[in-house]
Amino acid sequence: MPKKRCVVVICDSLRNDLLGPSTPTLTILEQSGTRALQARAVFPSTTRVSAASVATGCYPEQHGLLGNTMILPEAEGLVARSVGKPEFREQLHAATGAYLRVPTLAQRLKARGTTAIYSNVSPGAAYFFDPECHGYVFHRAGSYAPGGKALSGDQGLEISSGAAGDAHMTSRFSEHLLADEHLVLGVLWLSEPDASGHAVPLGSARHQQAIRSADTCVAQVLETVSQLRERGEDVLLMVGSDHGMVTITNQVNIGHALVEAGFKAAPYSRDIVVAPNGTAAVLGFNDDYPHRETLLTWLAQQPWVGEMAAGGELADWGMPDSPSSRIAISMAGDDARNAEGLPGTAWYAVDPSEDKDYIGQGQHGGRHLRERHSFLIIQGGDFAPSAQITQTVSLVDYAPTILRHLNLPAEGMQGRPLQLAALAQAGV
Repeated sequence: MPKKRCVVVICDSLRNDLLGPSTPTLTILEQSGTRALQARAVFPSTTRVSAASVATGCYPEQHGLLGNTMILPEAEGLVARSVGKPEFREQLHAATGAYLRVPTLAQRLKARGTTAIYSNVSPGAAYFFDPECHGYVFHRAGSYAPGGKALSGDQGLEISSGAAGDAHMTSRFSEHLLADEHLVLGVLWLSEPDASGHAVPLGSARHQQAIRSADTCVAQVLETVSQLRERGEDVLLMVGSDHGMVTITNQVNIGHALVEAGFKAAPYSRDIVVAPNGTAAVLGFNDDYPHRETLLTWLAQQPWVGEMAAGGELADWGMPDSPSSRIAISMAGDDARNAEGLPGTAWYAVDPSEDKDYIGQGQHGGRHLRERHSFLIIQGGDFAPSAQITQTVSLVDYAPTILRHLNLPAEGMQGRPLQLAALAQAGV
């Protein structure tokens, strides 16, 4: 029986409608694999949440990681913390008693073989794919072998965000795939085109070049997978994105707005706390907060609120109803075109801990279709060439699809194995 292995490549922020002339490798891959036409991000459509959702097969309400910024119940009250910082893992564990509430792929596969994630995005996104280091975790902020042994120097991953760092990381990743016969799952999480999209206008020459650089990295992985298959291995390859991006046209500091409207005592008070997440935000407060109903009425009247969910509605967004997540907001947006002619604009929820202005540049986090419409192409296993899946597909479907290829159960996951969707599409 041939050795089974799974390889995943994530082109961070590469939205579905940008596949085309700048992605010749993905065009070739689509011809030899199955494309999910309705791939969708989770909410918030941020990379740290995406990584946890891919790794666990669950939505945030189940795995417990609620944003790039998350509200934690600490000793002195609720406080917003950045998930991107390396120390957040321990802050989350101290506040909630867990890193993630459900097992990751690295934990589930530990008895079968090793796993490895190579990540060039934020530390939080890298570490929450495998927060307990059951497998290898490679990131510039610190790399770890299974069991949490620190790797440094040539064993680590001392690279920078952007195309050059992605290229170096892809070479290392490919070498690892070829050299480690015990590696059952390898994940490559590229920083482009996300890194450029946050810094320059979407659709600009530099943004298009970033998309081409990601496509080039995919080409190298495809060559490596071909070598593995020539050795007789049964490799499932999943290449996709975690979310898309839209152009920011307006921004608001929600905390300041709440203070001015009388819903929050002071900018850093803990009566109600805001977790800004790009084009989304999460508001947290305890049961004794006195202004809930009037707050909801006021929010519905604000020009920067596109959609919101509270109470039982949160479950439909994959979010819990808890002090850390009482109201979820997707910032207002439309499909107007930016200066480069690319459709999709939105408001931005200012993060007071960052001195950044994103007007005219790319952001994500909300439920705008351009943000939510990611892409996914699957090659190998039970997936036919030049085929399509027209059903809606989520990031939570990655993990059960991987486990099915490896002939392992996926109990407790909210996603479904996409082999079933592919077979149903083919009428089998």
